[in-house]
Amino acid sequence: MTLPVALPSWRDWLFSGKAFLASMLALYIALAFDLPRPYWAMAAVYVVANPLAGATSSKGLYRALGTLIGASAAVFFVPLFVNAPELLSLVVALWTGTLLYISMLDRTPRSYVFMLAGYSLPLIALPAIGTPEQIFDVALARSEEIVIGITCATVVGAVVFPTSVGTALSTRIAGWLDDAASWAGEILRGEGALPATPLRRQKLAADIIGLDLIISQLSYDAATRDVVPHARELRGRLLMLMPLLSSLADRLHALKAQEGALSPELAALLPRVADWFARGRHADPAEAELLSATLRALRPQDAANWDELVQVSALDRLDEIVALWSDCLSLRADIERGQHAGPWRPRFRHRRVLGRARHYDFGLMLFSAGSCVLATLLASAFWIASGWSSGSGAVMMTAVACSFFAAMDRPAPFIRSMAIWSGVSIVVSGVYLFGILPLVHDFEMLVLVFAPPFLLLGLLIPRPQFTMLGMLMAVNTASFVAMQNRYSVDFGTFANEGLAAMAGLTFALVWTIATRPFGAEIAARRLVQAGWNDLAETASGRHHGDHERLAGRMLDRLGQLVPRIATIDDRELAKVDGFAEVRVGFNIVELQKTRRGLAADDRAAIDAVLAGVAALYRERAARRRLVAPSEPLCAALDVALRLAARHTGAEARRTLDALVGLRRVFFPDAPGPAGGFAPERSGQPMLLAAE
Repeated sequence: MTLPVALPSWRDWLFSGKAFLASMLALYIALAFDLPRPYWAMAAVYVVANPLAGATSSKGLYRALGTLIGASAAVFFVPLFVNAPELLSLVVALWTGTLLYISMLDRTPRSYVFMLAGYSLPLIALPAIGTPEQIFDVALARSEEIVIGITCATVVGAVVFPTSVGTALSTRIAGWLDDAASWAGEILRGEGALPATPLRRQKLAADIIGLDLIISQLSYDAATRDVVPHARELRGRLLMLMPLLSSLADRLHALKAQEGALSPELAALLPRVADWFARGRHADPAEAELLSATLRALRPQDAANWDELVQVSALDRLDEIVALWSDCLSLRADIERGQHAGPWRPRFRHRRVLGRARHYDFGLMLFSAGSCVLATLLASAFWIASGWSSGSGAVMMTAVACSFFAAMDRPAPFIRSMAIWSGVSIVVSGVYLFGILPLVHDFEMLVLVFAPPFLLLGLLIPRPQFTMLGMLMAVNTASFVAMQNRYSVDFGTFANEGLAAMAGLTFALVWTIATRPFGAEIAARRLVQAGWNDLAETASGRHHGDHERLAGRMLDRLGQLVPRIATIDDRELAKVDGFAEVRVGFNIVELQKTRRGLAADDRAAIDAVLAGVAALYRERAARRRLVAPSEPLCAALDVALRLAARHTGAEARRTLDALVGLRRVFFPDAPGPAGGFAPERSGQPMLLAAE
C-alpha cells in the first residue's frame, strides 16, 4: 500500500509563485539588456531559490562567487590551450576534480562555491573552443546573467512575504528539545534506562550536527544575525547532552539491576527532575538551581563500595544534565527573541562544550574526486576523437553529474533520476520550442505560457524528497528552451544538443555504476574504523592537547554513521553503540588530564588502564570487528579504582568517575569490584580488600 502524497500547502504555493515571479523578472531584465543567453538568468533563480530568505541570499552569494571563479578560469585557460585540446581537457578535468575535493572538505553551504567553480569551467570554456576570441565576452555574459538571476531571487525572497531562517531554526530547535526531553523523561522514569542506546536516539545526534547548515545561513538574514553566537552555543550544548544522557541511562540501569543500590532519596528525586524536563520551555529556571542544590546535597563525601561509586557518578551526570538543560532553554528563549537577544551567562561549567570538529574520510573523498576527473577525461577523449560538434555538451553534463552527487554513498540512483528527468525536460522544451513559442509575440503572453509548468515545478522544491527533482527539471527546461530575444531555432541543433546532454548523463551513470558499486556499508565501516583508531591513539597519548576536538570528531562521526546504519543490514555494525564510544573518549581524555598530577603508583595504574584500552581498540581496528574486552583490562580497572579511592579532592573525584565510566562501558554485566572503598585518613589507607 502506498502512502498518499500530501497536497501542496499555501506556503508551497507562495514559494512557487515567488520563484516564478523572480525568474520572469530576471528573464525580462536579461532580454531588455539583450544579453546573449537570457535563459541563464531564469535558470539561476531556480538554482538558488529556497523557502527561507536567508538561505536564498547565502546560496545566491555562493553561486555568484563560484560562477566568477569558474568564468575567470575559463578566460585564463582557453587562450593558453586553444591549440592543444587534449591539454585543455586535462586542465578542465583536473580543475573540476580539485575544486570538487575542496568542496567536500567544507561541509557547509559555502562548499557550493568550490563545486560550482569546478564545473563552471567546462560549462563556459568548452562551448567556446571553436571561437576562443569570444571567451571573455561569453564569460562576462554568463556572469552577468547569473548575477541578474541571483539578485532577482534574493530581492523577491526578501521583499515578498519573506520567511525568516529564524522561524525554521526555532521550529527545529523545538523538535530537538522535545526529543531530548522525551529521552530524558524515559531515563528518569525508568522506561529508557537501558544499557544500549536505541538507534532513534543516535539519530538525534545526526540531526543536531545538521544544525550547522542553518546556523551558517543566520548571518544572511537581518532578523537573525544577532543570534548566531547563541545558536552555536546551543548546538554545542545539545551535542554534549546526548552522551551525558546515555551515561545517566547506563548508571541508573546498573543501580536498578542491584536491589537496594538506588537510594530512596535519589529514587524520589528522579520523577521530580522528569517533571521539570516535561515542562519544556515553560520550566521555571529557578527550579534548576534548586534541583542542582538537592543533587549536591545527596552526593556523599566518600563512596564506601562499588554501588555508591556508581550512584555518585549518576548524581554527577544528572547535575550536569540539569545545568545543560537550563542553558538550552535559556538559549532557545534568546534565539526566539531574535535581535533582542542579550548577554548570556551559562549555568553549565563542568566541562568544555564541544567545538565544531569534523571527521573527514580523505580516502573516499579523494576517490570520488579522482573518479570525476577520469570520467571527464574519458568523455573529452570521446568528444575529441569523434569530432562531434555538440560533444562538448556530453563532457559538461558528465562533469556536472559526477560533481553534483560525488559526496553521496550511492550516487548512481540519483544520476539515473537526473538522466530520466533531463530527458523529460528535453521533450517539454521541444514542445515549447516548436509548438508553443512560435505563437507567442509579447512578453506578457510568454509569462502566461511559462506559468503552468514552472509553477508546478516550483511546488516540488520546498519538499525535501523532491527538492533536487524540482530544481533540475526547472533549470533543465529553462536551459533547453534557451529563450532569447529573437526566435531562431533549428531542430537539428536542438536534437544534437539534447542527444549530447543525454549521452553525457548516460556515460556518467555507467561510469559511476562501474567504479562505485559499493554503497553505504564501506563508508560506515570506515567511520567505525576511524573511531577505533582515534580512541587507540588517544589512549596511548598521541592526541595530547586535542581532547575537545577528539570528542567533537567522535560525535561528528556518530552523526555520519547513524543514517548509514539505518540503510544497511550489517549485524556487526548494528552492535556498535556510538554514544558508548563517545563516553569512552570522554573518560580517556579525563584520565589523560588527571594522571599528570598523580603519585607514581597511581599514575602507573592509570597508565596500565590506558594501555589496555589502546590495545583493545587496536585489536578491534586490526580485526575489523568488535572484540570483547579482556580480563586483564578489567583487573587493571579494579586496581586503578582502588588506588584512586584512597584520595579526596576534585582531581580524585574526576579520576574515579572516569574509571567508573570505563568499567561500565567495557564490563556492564560483570559484578563490581568486591570489597569496599574509603579514602585515606590520617595517613592510613582504609581500603577494604576482598577476602
